[in-house]
Amino acid sequence: MQTTENELMGTEKLSKLMLKMAIPSILAQIINILYNIVDRIYIGRIPDVGINALTGVGVTFPILTFISAFSAFVGAGGAPLSAIWLGKGDRDKAEKIMGNGVFLLIVFSVLCMAAFYIFMRPILYAFGASDSTYGYASSYLSIYLVGTLLVQLVLGLNPYIITQGRSTHAMVSIVVGAVTNIVLDPIFIFVFKMGVRGAAVATVISQLFSAIWTVYVLCDKKSTLKIKLKFLKPDFKIIGHICALGVSPFIMRSTESLVGIVLNRGLQLYGGDLHVATVTVMQSIMQLIFAPISGFTQGVQPIISYNYGAGKFHRVKRTYRSMIGICFVFSLVATLLTIFLPRFFASMFTTDITLIELVGRQMPVFMFGMLFFGLQMGIQPTFLGLGEAKLSLFIALLRKVLLLVPLAIILPKFFGVWGIYYAEPISDILSATIATLLFIFNIRRILTTENLEKIK
Repeated sequence: MQTTENELMGTEKLSKLMLKMAIPSILAQIINILYNIVDRIYIGRIPDVGINALTGVGVTFPILTFISAFSAFVGAGGAPLSAIWLGKGDRDKAEKIMGNGVFLLIVFSVLCMAAFYIFMRPILYAFGASDSTYGYASSYLSIYLVGTLLVQLVLGLNPYIITQGRSTHAMVSIVVGAVTNIVLDPIFIFVFKMGVRGAAVATVISQLFSAIWTVYVLCDKKSTLKIKLKFLKPDFKIIGHICALGVSPFIMRSTESLVGIVLNRGLQLYGGDLHVATVTVMQSIMQLIFAPISGFTQGVQPIISYNYGAGKFHRVKRTYRSMIGICFVFSLVATLLTIFLPRFFASMFTTDITLIELVGRQMPVFMFGMLFFGLQMGIQPTFLGLGEAKLSLFIALLRKVLLLVPLAIILPKFFGVWGIYYAEPISDILSATIATLLFIFNIRRILTTENLEKIK
C-alpha cells in the first residue's frame, strides 16, 4: 500500500531511504537539464548560423527561468507543507495544499503567456538581444510559450509526487519528456529544416507527454496525495502559507532570470555577441554539473519535512548533516573539473575555436566560487524542508539580489568585461559563508517542539 511507503520515511534506515529517494530524483534532474542542453548543443551546430542562433536562444533563458520560477513557487512552497501534514497524519490537509497549488499553477501560466506575448520584442532587446540574434530568440520563444501550462504542471507538481516517497514515478515524468525531446530535436531541426523553431516544437511536444504522465500519477488510486476537484477551489489562507514558504525558491529561480538579464546586457555592452554566447555556454555547463545536487536535495528534502512534522528530530539531524556534506564534496569535485577542463566542456556546445578559447580563459574565474557553494546548496533546502520561510528568503535574496547583481553592474566600470566574470565567484563565496553562519546559529532553535507547533 502507498501509505506504507509514506510511513517508511519515518522508520526506514536513513542511508537506504536517502538512496531510494535521491537516486530517481538525481536522474530526473540530470535528464531534465539534458532536456534543455540538447537544444543548445544541436542549435549551436546549425550550419552557418550556429553562434547567432545559440546566442539568440541564450537570450530567452532569463524568460524561461522566470516562468519556471512560478513552478518552484508552488512546488517547493507547497510540497514541504504537504509532507509536514502527512507526517502529522492529516492527509486531507495535505491534499488541499496540493489542490491550491494546481490552482496557482493555472493562474500563473495564463499571466505569463499573456505578458510575454504582448511585450516580447522590448523584453528580448532589454535582455541582451541584438538585430543579429532577435529573430532566433523570438522564433524560439513564440513557440515555447504555447507549452507554458505544461511546464508548470510538470515542474510544479513533481515535488508532490516525491513527497509521497514515489520518486521513481517523478523521475519517469521527466524521462518521458527528455527522451522524446532528444529524439525529436534532430528531426525537427535538421530533417525538417526548421532550425530554432524546430527545437521549440520538439520541446513543447515533449512537455505534453511529461504533463500527461504527471497528472495521471496524481490522479491514480495508488497515490497518497490525489488531485481532487473539491480542493482546486482557492483557500486564501492555504495560499498564504504556500506563498510564505514558496517566495524563497521563487526568488532563487526568478533572480536567476534577473542575473541573466544583467549579465547579458553587461556582456553585450562591454564585449558584444561573442561574450553573450560565452555565458550561454558556461551557464549551460554549470546547470549540467550541478543538476545532481539539485536532484539529491529535492529527493532528500521530503525526509526532513516528514520527520520534522512527526517530531523525530534525531532523524532530521542525521539527514541534513549527510545532505550538506554530500553537496559540498560533490560541488568541490565537479567545479575542479570545470576549472581544469574548460575547453573540453565548451567543445560540447560549439565547434567555433574563438568561442572555445574565450570560454577556456573565462570559465576558471567564473566557476571558482562554486568550489564552496555546495554548502549553501545543502543549507537552503534544509531550511525549506523545516518550513523556515524567512531564513530561506534571506539566503535567496543575498546571493543574487544583494551581491551578484550590484557587483555585475559595478565591477565592469573598473575591470571592463572581466568585472562581470569576477562578480560570480565573489558573490558565491560570500553568500555561502553567510548561509553557513546562519545555519549554525539557528538550527538548535528550529529543532524544537515549540517551533514545530507554530506551523499551521
